[in-house]
Amino acid sequence: MSPRIVGIGHALYAAAAVGLAILILGYRDFAPMWQAVPAGIPERQIWVDAAGLLVLAAGAGLCFPRTAPAGLLVIGAYAAAWVSIEAARVVARPLSFGVWYGVFEALTPLLGAWILFALLRAPPPPASARPSIASERGVRAAQALFGLNCVVYGLAHFAYADLTASMVPAWLPYRLDLAYLTGLGHLAAGLGLVAGILPRLAAILESIMMSLFGILVWLPTLASQQLPIWAPTRRYQWSECVVTWLLAGSAWVVASSVRSRSHGERLRRKSES
Repeated sequence: MSPRIVGIGHALYAAAAVGLAILILGYRDFAPMWQAVPAGIPERQIWVDAAGLLVLAAGAGLCFPRTAPAGLLVIGAYAAAWVSIEAARVVARPLSFGVWYGVFEALTPLLGAWILFALLRAPPPPASARPSIASERGVRAAQALFGLNCVVYGLAHFAYADLTASMVPAWLPYRLDLAYLTGLGHLAAGLGLVAGILPRLAAILESIMMSLFGILVWLPTLASQQLPIWAPTRRYQWSECVVTWLLAGSAWVVASSVRSRSHGERLRRKSES
């Protein structure tokens, strides 16, 4: 039987999914993509409430071995819809880096669901079996895509350096330098995952950076009555906080998958020798 919790990433991903559902039900809108979903779609509120209840049940279901795979399929479907909506915006503004950033941000939770689903599955089928997203090759593809996402996050730190620096807590010195430094960190981690150069270390460092962003940036702002300049509304602030932890959970899931893949490779080589 699959373990109840596969590392910190599994727990964090489940908690963030529940938080996402609470946002959907609390604000009665599609979070975090409410601005991109047309307001005139038929029975929109029914779709919103159904999505919120499904994501809530799926997030809770991640804590139990028998329901976790099905829960990941539900959350993955929601993330896939998020990716599709963001990708549709690219058609209207194909040269906008900000629009492309939204696509990759939405893709990260989808990859997290993909890899966690593979980790929770039974032992992978032999290489001769039908290709599957849960196979070792499928997981490696998801890891590479996550690495590409990290490259985009790094580029965003340079494209929006002043905005990124403004998010750095005021008590930290050299805020602009830290924006550039963390941008380089994202780039290095992403390239390491794509190229397979120290992928375990790259995934762990990326996970730590994303987690620190949530701890140092978003959580303190929630305790403040005054909204930060980069969060125009309280709803946007909560949405970005939940998304940050969903991204961090996905990053930790990737780190767990790199460890699992490396361990599997060692066992296979030992059996062949």
